[in-house]
Amino acid sequence: MRNPFVRECGNYKTTYRDDMKLFGTTGAKIKAIIIILTILALPLFASSYWVGLLTLCAIASVGAIGLNILTGLTGQISIGVGAFLGVGGYTSAILTSTAGISFWVALPIAGIVTALIGGLFGIPSLRLKGLYLAIATLAAQVIILFVISRWDGLTGGTAGMVLSRPTIGQFSLSSNTGYYYLCVIILLLTVLYATNLIRSRTGRAFLAVRDRDIAAQIMGINLFKYKVMAFAISSFFVGIAGALLAHYTMIVSPELYSFHVSIEYLAMILIGGLGSIFGSILGAVFITLLPVGLSSLIDVMAGIMPDLYQLFSAFKDFVFGAVIILFLIFEPGGLAHIWLNIKKYFRLWPFSY
Repeated sequence: MRNPFVRECGNYKTTYRDDMKLFGTTGAKIKAIIIILTILALPLFASSYWVGLLTLCAIASVGAIGLNILTGLTGQISIGVGAFLGVGGYTSAILTSTAGISFWVALPIAGIVTALIGGLFGIPSLRLKGLYLAIATLAAQVIILFVISRWDGLTGGTAGMVLSRPTIGQFSLSSNTGYYYLCVIILLLTVLYATNLIRSRTGRAFLAVRDRDIAAQIMGINLFKYKVMAFAISSFFVGIAGALLAHYTMIVSPELYSFHVSIEYLAMILIGGLGSIFGSILGAVFITLLPVGLSSLIDVMAGIMPDLYQLFSAFKDFVFGAVIILFLIFEPGGLAHIWLNIKKYFRLWPFSY
């Protein structure tokens, strides 16, 4: 009888069926089930404050995975994520608050609308690369935020809009715990889709475009099709994250989707690991919880040296930039690469070969 807890000692496959398996061993399936059950059980042991933070981590993870599909898998730089979050949030707000449509209908529509707008702004990617593409996506950020802040009749302008939490029949997801489970379920579906996307023909085409687009075109890959598709798929998940965030905070306003938000999402995938789904989650959790940890540290330091409180408060932005620089210099593979090295060490431990 095969031992279900046997550890994989190599990536050696004898059939295509084995190579396409989502889990290489039975032990990997068991570990995945344990991780999912642990995530679902967290609200039973955590306070409402921490459940709220974990909800923000789940929402950020959905958006980070979407951005990583575009930047990490396809190699297309985007610094307009904040605006696409705003498209998803405002679309859901308009549909639910103004048109009276159910949240469960508005959520996928928000993703689809964001995907269409993302695909539209992705059209220049056929001619633009690198810094030029980054500037084009920055233009998308400026244009979208300009429309949101000026179209008072539809978006409420700079005053924003007020939303409500979704309901299931007579039950409202007004508590942090209920909304946490909603976001976690959507995150799990996002991870499942993104993982299978990488293993599909489309995912392999994305990787080919990222590694060498000219060679990919010579092999018959339609660059225009797959680049625009990458923008659309990425924007869909970013739009879903924007809608979830809007209904969690119950307010949408142009200043919530500034350029700083786009930089934060880029930091998530850089620190987590480009091209890694698991790294996107690690990066999202790290960047979301970093201000909380710094605030706690500042409160402790201010208690010891109260005269330096203003200096400690300004120290947060310095740490944010320093963390990104340090990761780029010393660990460009991100947190996902660190985790992979730890797994490799314990896979061979206690043997040295």
